[in-house]
Amino acid sequence: MPVLQVSAADQYLTATGDTRLTEIWEALPQGLFPPFPPVELPGRLDGLLKRGGFAQTFFMGSEVLGLEFKSPKGHTVRAGGLTVKNVQGYDLVRPFVGSFGAMGDVLEATLRLRPGRASAFLRRRGELAEPPLKPRFLWQELADTYAFHFGHPLEVRRFRESFGGEEVTDPLDYTALFPSGMGVGAGNLMDLRFSWANGGARPEMPEAFKRLAEAI
Repeated sequence: MPVLQVSAADQYLTATGDTRLTEIWEALPQGLFPPFPPVELPGRLDGLLKRGGFAQTFFMGSEVLGLEFKSPKGHTVRAGGLTVKNVQGYDLVRPFVGSFGAMGDVLEATLRLRPGRASAFLRRRGELAEPPLKPRFLWQELADTYAFHFGHPLEVRRFRESFGGEEVTDPLDYTALFPSGMGVGAGNLMDLRFSWANGGARPEMPEAFKRLAEAI
């Protein structure tokens, strides 16, 4: 299994870029959660970080503690670390997350894990809209809206009651929707950031970001 290390005490996980998202879920101890919902997506962990995550209602970059990646020029770059003392020079983790491959490919990533004593994975009919109690993950597939939330049992119970719908018991596998890769464009899957399409394209990069990507 490509998952390299899970530290329950320090609440982090280190895995290679080719790790399936469901493998990460299976490796976690009870009560700790990764920064993505229980779904499988194209590109595995590498693809998830290149796209800037999926369905989260928080900033994904802050959940990635460290990266080792291969740049388009073939350089191996190490960015971030478990502690502030390990971080030197420019912060390349945050610009990498959501760069859609412009900065290279993930070799290894260290993710922050968040604690929660309860969780709820729900589905209801209807278009995507933020509910009164915002979950950690929210997305739409065809005519159904999905939500995954974790935290204190009372908070999760309130969310379950306000969101409604039915329980989802197993992880979802969306890889078959994207035989040519997962990109931005009109499609049957969307979250609060983008609509995701088979193949698709990456968003236009600002000039300053292009210069950064070309320099590494």
